[in-house]
Amino acid sequence: MGEPSFMIRVPGSTANLGPGFDSIGLAVNRYLELIVTPGNKWSFTGQGELQDLPPLENNLIYQVAQKVARQHGHLLPPCHVAMRSTIPLAKGLGSSAAAIVAAIELANQVLEIGLTQQQKLRLAALIEGHPDNVSASLFGGLVIGSHCQEWTDVVRCAAPSVEMVLMVPNHQLLTKQARNILPDDLPFNEAVKASSISNVLVAALLNNDWQTAGKMMRRDLFHHPYRTRLIPELASILQSQDRFPAYGAALSGAGPSIIWFCPLGESQHLAQLLAEQYPHYSFEQLKPDPHGVVVDKASICSF
Repeated sequence: MGEPSFMIRVPGSTANLGPGFDSIGLAVNRYLELIVTPGNKWSFTGQGELQDLPPLENNLIYQVAQKVARQHGHLLPPCHVAMRSTIPLAKGLGSSAAAIVAAIELANQVLEIGLTQQQKLRLAALIEGHPDNVSASLFGGLVIGSHCQEWTDVVRCAAPSVEMVLMVPNHQLLTKQARNILPDDLPFNEAVKASSISNVLVAALLNNDWQTAGKMMRRDLFHHPYRTRLIPELASILQSQDRFPAYGAALSGAGPSIIWFCPLGESQHLAQLLAEQYPHYSFEQLKPDPHGVVVDKASICSF
């Protein structure tokens, strides 16, 4: 890889939207950015949410990039990677998924592998274990996907006409902990009911019917009922939806943040009302990101 350096920008994402568990994702306008330049040895520097970086053996971006290189029969030359991020860590906005997508793109660009979008998606979903966050970060907009060891299929939809408010608590919740609280099985009748709710959510989203989508978020049976054990306020917050000028609310990914969906132009008002009711949370106004991962080779790259 020669000069000049290049920049990779990857959006964060919110996933599930209630009953769309491990399937539905939406890219949001919070970003992980990498500036990659040739180096004599591997080094990473961070700004924003990434000021405290782990050693290389625990660095997700480094490990994933090396894995992609090995899988394609290459050695990845050393690089200096300057990073900054506005995606909060372990708060339910897909920080690890964004890192995985960035790492795959880093290897793709440095080694000129020429990966297709489908190949990137497959790699990312196999590493992450589910397609919702990684596909949103990769493609942008709203994504609906299915993933297992045999396949990964995702349908990308246009970014919806909606704004969001993220309720952020002052504590983190690791995805592993949030997943361990979920049951291994659902009774058949419960699974049918949960699936029908998810189906209506998808139909509502595709028709931009956010009133119905909000109702389906509230009825989720796949993960909200179980994760209330880790987030005690979740049930009461979700039950309070009708008191606010919003379509609905759901855990953002595995949590602990809660994401509210509202009409265009209403996020500031909604955030103010929520802050009055829940002063121990912080609030961020979000919009959908329509682009997904972007690589910039043309401009001079610096933070």
